[in-house]
Amino acid sequence: MATSSKSSGATAAKKARPTAAEDVQDALIKPLKGMAERLQNLPLAGAAGAIVESGRKDLQALVQANEKSYQGLQAVVQRQTEMLKASIVEWQGTVKGMSPADPRENLAKLDAMGKAAFKQALDDIRELSELAAKSQAEAFDIVSERIRSNVDEVSKLLQPKRK
Repeated sequence: MATSSKSSGATAAKKARPTAAEDVQDALIKPLKGMAERLQNLPLAGAAGAIVESGRKDLQALVQANEKSYQGLQAVVQRQTEMLKASIVEWQGTVKGMSPADPRENLAKLDAMGKAAFKQALDDIRELSELAAKSQAEAFDIVSERIRSNVDEVSKLLQPKRK
């Protein structure tokens, strides 16, 4: 009985402690969301209102870009973990299939496994880099779109008013 309360207490402590990923999210994304909400609630009109609205949109774009980057990082880490687990299982299967009676055959298996593992590692690196590049491109697209919008907004503000 005492063991079950200890293990449930340990589980509760584990759940209460934030993960490194949650710490990163708290540090990067939440403050930006709070600033965007505060800017949205400011009662301003005219040019000042337009400037504040532009700033709010900038922050919103940064929040979205950070979220995309964060999601991409999570996807890369998850995929790396899957790759590592698959590699370990493959190596374990090869080692279990070795017979102590035939060392030459074992060396040949290890050699073939090493060559295959090297090729797989190159493929995995390529896949992970493509995954990271895709998420970064998505984040960059968000920021680029906001920059284009800023240029359009400033151009409109600087145009002389027609009478």
